[in-house]
Amino acid sequence: MTAAQTPGDGGLDDRVPFLARLEREDRSALLALGSTLPFAARAPLIHQNEPSSHILLILNGWTKVTASAANGYEALLALRGPGDIVGESAALTGRPRSATVTALEPVRAVAVQLQQFTGFLARSPTASFALLGLTSDRTRAADRRRLEFASMTVRERFAALLLDLARTHGRRTDEGIELAVPLSKQELAGSVGASREMVQRLLKELRNREAVATGRRELVILRPDVLRKIAREGHAGPL
Repeated sequence: MTAAQTPGDGGLDDRVPFLARLEREDRSALLALGSTLPFAARAPLIHQNEPSSHILLILNGWTKVTASAANGYEALLALRGPGDIVGESAALTGRPRSATVTALEPVRAVAVQLQQFTGFLARSPTASFALLGLTSDRTRAADRRRLEFASMTVRERFAALLLDLARTHGRRTDEGIELAVPLSKQELAGSVGASREMVQRLLKELRNREAVATGRRELVILRPDVLRKIAREGHAGPL
């Protein structure tokens, strides 16, 4: 899947998936340690708070990573797709899973048991450093996002989110940039710390300005320039 680039946008290192960071020999050796599992759309791959016994390497399809608070609010933390690793933090620390990973579409993943995964890392310092680099990049990206969002209103955060999704999960169509991952209004709300009703109002505003077109789990960005103007109202630096 090729992301549609929008002018002035820049990528983040955390978007280079784990398998792409490995040497070919290490990648083949790691995949050979596990078994391939299919997951239907909307099926959970990993449950928050469950004991950790394995990691998953995504071969095909996209997933969402969410965490639920005690009051029931669900935050969308990240999207993980082909080449990504999920479940590695809990597997390496021995702690329960900190988030739920759910398929957004049909997914195939390779499950590698904890003992085999840690043994592989012990045999391959290069792979260990690749995992360390990925963890560092993800942490840095999350810190950057928190810092940016802290100075923005919900309206500005939502515009910045749509631009980010267009860059990383967008595909060009005759109409505009279609988001290639099927996110619901609740999932969009969980990514910017808003309510579903607030996202509905923001989407209505953007439709009225002919900046986006929406359908059931479908969203096409018609005018990225409108989104950039909104996002930069509360942002001093480049998006």
